[in-house]
Amino acid sequence: MYQIRFSVLIFIFCSMFSTNLVLAEKPGDTNALRDINDGKVVWDVNVANPHKLLKILKVVEETYEDLTRQGVTPDMVFAFRGPSVKLISSQPVDLTPEEENAREQIINLLQKLSQKPSVNMESCSVATRLLGVDNDTIISGINPVGNTFVSLIGYQKKGYALIPLY
Repeated sequence: MYQIRFSVLIFIFCSMFSTNLVLAEKPGDTNALRDINDGKVVWDVNVANPHKLLKILKVVEETYEDLTRQGVTPDMVFAFRGPSVKLISSQPVDLTPEEENAREQIINLLQKLSQKPSVNMESCSVATRLLGVDNDTIISGINPVGNTFVSLIGYQKKGYALIPLY
């Protein structure tokens, strides 16, 4: 009986502690965002692993929300190149069931992100050609462009921060 009461008390204590951690207010980025009105970023996406890409994209979504929460208007471009183009295509890809599940979550998240204001997505036609992916199979919301290296050059010249996602 003592063990049960002790276990219950430990459980309650741990639950209270973990709840406080979850409810703690997230720190701001005051110094970095001082005098900044818009957050212009081009995400250089070159990830072949669906699990890794899904985790990264969840952090990118959080970044969008963090900028918004702190009064900065996000202006984001996603430039998919290399093997990542296989994960944004409706063409069958040789994936395990777990990887396919992650890929489906990626597609859902990208479609959700593409609906947000000032979010644009591009896929590299050089990569699709080299990897045998038909541009017509790229999911809606992602526009094929000639060469994402050219896009990356252009966006950087326009003042976008380049953040590689590898």
